[in-house]
Amino acid sequence: MVDNKLTRRNFISGVGTSALALALVKPEPVRGSNENSKINLGIIGCGGRGSWIADLFQKHGGYNIVAAADYFQDRVDAFGGRFNVPANRRYTSLSCYKKLLESKVDAVAIMSPPYFHPEQAQNAVEAGVHVYLAKPIAVDVPGSKNVESSGKEATKKNLCFLVDFQTRVDEFYIKAIERVHSGAIGDMVFGEASYHCGRLGRQAEPGTPEARLKNWVFDKALSGDIITEQNIHSLDVMSWIMKKTPLHATGTGSRKVRTDVGDCWDNFSLVYEYPDQVGISFSSRQFNAHDTKPDGIRNRMFGTKGVLETQYGGKVFIRGKEYYTGGSTSTIYHQGAVNNIADFHRNIMGKNYINNTVAESVRSNLVTILGRTAAYQKRRVTWNELLRDTKKMDVRLDGLKL
Repeated sequence: MVDNKLTRRNFISGVGTSALALALVKPEPVRGSNENSKINLGIIGCGGRGSWIADLFQKHGGYNIVAAADYFQDRVDAFGGRFNVPANRRYTSLSCYKKLLESKVDAVAIMSPPYFHPEQAQNAVEAGVHVYLAKPIAVDVPGSKNVESSGKEATKKNLCFLVDFQTRVDEFYIKAIERVHSGAIGDMVFGEASYHCGRLGRQAEPGTPEARLKNWVFDKALSGDIITEQNIHSLDVMSWIMKKTPLHATGTGSRKVRTDVGDCWDNFSLVYEYPDQVGISFSSRQFNAHDTKPDGIRNRMFGTKGVLETQYGGKVFIRGKEYYTGGSTSTIYHQGAVNNIADFHRNIMGKNYINNTVAESVRSNLVTILGRTAAYQKRRVTWNELLRDTKKMDVRLDGLKL
């Protein structure tokens, strides 16, 4: 992230207006004319990000947006009007995605709050539908494992399952991290990861179940807290660089600045320890820091021969004996999604069911939960201990239309 104009920060403010939505398609795209060879797609979540991603799917040219679902009627109607979704294929309520699965679509893009991702993805795979899933994939360990299982089941059923990380398909991130893995910076010494941004705008006045759903990015159970919902972008890069799981995490955090909505913390400060005594510090904030720089999504990895530096929306490069000039990632938010949408289409049409984005996404999701658990419990938490966790986040959906 270079400045306040970067889309990711601005986007997240609009995302809270979306609740549940889902849409689907038959697993085998219809062959024949150019029009009939398109993939019939449904969207889960018709708010800010759902509408934005649907526009990119439409511009790709290989998809028909044929169904939509969201908890809020006005959201799904506005979405349906924009993308010409018939009124009888606009679904509402918490379980509206099940009606979409019954509408016989080929694929679904799941853009709902993260708490709902595991169940929606699982049911989509069970229905024989290709899955395009927003990150984070889940808010807890059981949910993460559930998505992992759904990804494997999708492969068995000849279905595509893609998790949408923009950095993973950016050419400069790819080339730089490939060089690191080939020894460009030598042995790992230590690293730094951070995600610093201003506060997000709330989408409704708190006080009702519906307002809570609109303000889901501020809700621990619905979003996984900021470390999972937002900070995963930095922690995923950390996990990608390391290619292995951390041994344990320690740290803290709090809720001191943004106290007017939800229950999410507004800052985290952690240390992850990897094998061979490699420590990586992580910090995040989600409040106004009065133009303090640098901010944004950043990672640095120090090695015995050089240093990798990455900035989401900024420069990615390597300093040292094997210098790599890299390049600017100023279009990463938009272009990353465009690349993933193209890959999803290519995989479906080419019958490529390897689904290699799932395992890496599960690991990164668990890395965020490891740090969150250590901070919440104010103690060191090991990776092996985390994997034994069977407790689900308590979402409490009382008062909402099922």
